[in-house]
Amino acid sequence: MADNNEIKVKSLQKALEILNLFTVKPVLGVTEVSEYFGWYKSTVHNILCTLKSMEYLEQDEETGKYRLGIQVFNLSKALGDNYSITKIAGPYMQELSNITRERVYLAVPYREEVLYLDAMYPAESVELMRSILGERAQMYCTGIGKAMLANMNDRSIDEYLTVHELKAFTENSITDKDVFRQELMRTRQRGYAIDDMEHEFGIKCVAMPIFDRNRNLYAAISISGLASHFTEEKMSEWAILLKKYVTKIESRL
Repeated sequence: MADNNEIKVKSLQKALEILNLFTVKPVLGVTEVSEYFGWYKSTVHNILCTLKSMEYLEQDEETGKYRLGIQVFNLSKALGDNYSITKIAGPYMQELSNITRERVYLAVPYREEVLYLDAMYPAESVELMRSILGERAQMYCTGIGKAMLANMNDRSIDEYLTVHELKAFTENSITDKDVFRQELMRTRQRGYAIDDMEHEFGIKCVAMPIFDRNRNLYAAISISGLASHFTEEKMSEWAILLKKYVTKIESRL
């Protein structure tokens, strides 16, 4: 959340607010943006044209509407490159993906959410590859988020649950806070987290935290795929494999 006392350039604030709106709706026109913010169309048009000229937006020649441009991708890539863990974990993630033939995700905690930094896909599934850098998700309903929460101290968990409503994404989402606390306790005891179709129906995952040299929570990693692939036996097997690779990553942080 922006600190209004620190905002000195209002026009820049408006431009960034418009860019942020594209994370909610990927294609927008002048009228839609103007009505959303209650700004003059001329103001919105000038900002959109400027962002387009600097390649932060692209414009469809037929509809005249805008979408995010290549410079946003370049910024996202620079962000990922600045996280050394992506360079360290990348090769191990690819190995894990090839062995399990499932997707492997890497994320860090960011403002009480999960911020995805990287994803690896099995070599035979290159057609499924997509950039996940910069995408965010709720902690409570993702395996990677639960792996992080379970390894925070009790005070941090209490604060998280005090301010967050546990909304249902699927019928499997845990929405009762007492039940969720029990789930975090099981996750701690087990050593890994499970997403049992809690964020997206039909998708399960096994996740584990990554700690730095001082044993501070640094990130988390998960193996994710179709629920039919994730039997209890297979998840136990992959948790052992995941621990092996987490240890390798942590040794290089």
